[in-house]
Amino acid sequence: MNLKIKLGLTSILLASSLFAGTFNVDPVHSNVAFKVKHMMISNVTGEFDTFSGSFQYDEKTKKVTSLNGKVDVSSINTDNVKRDGHLKSADFFDAAKYPNITYKITKIIDDEAHGEITIHGITKKVVFDFENSGMIKDPWGNTRIGLELSGSISRKAFGLKWNNLLEAGGAIVADKIKLSIELEGVLAK
Repeated sequence: MNLKIKLGLTSILLASSLFAGTFNVDPVHSNVAFKVKHMMISNVTGEFDTFSGSFQYDEKTKKVTSLNGKVDVSSINTDNVKRDGHLKSADFFDAAKYPNITYKITKIIDDEAHGEITIHGITKKVVFDFENSGMIKDPWGNTRIGLELSGSISRKAFGLKWNNLLEAGGAIVADKIKLSIELEGVLAK
């Protein structure tokens, strides 16, 4: 009887491992980008060049069950060295004091990812649009999944309050930051 219970539990564990797995973010095929209005008339775009993350995926339900990501603030890249230096300074991210941005999904409901993001030492709940692009086997036998998250946040809510006013009214840097995160995950072996 004890052997039957052990065999039954082993079968359940093996079956569940066939349907769920940990995927590591492939930074070469992923992107963490942002866009913000500059002087009320144009957009400045940028990205973070260094980030990592992993997520759990349940093949049976075709759902991501958790996701954790970390972004290296000092890797900010807007294609302007002077602006990047200002963004890393205490006026904005204060990368020396707050070197990372973290994000975690707490739940997914339909096409919305509910989670928490921590920027500048401040954690806020956020809801992003979520898209699961599906699972494939690549030519080298790896299992891959594509995910997309997009939405916007208030930079002031995270203590990023630096700004100057324009003579005609308005601000040099808008409060609303649009985020676009494209992730390609590889099943951990």
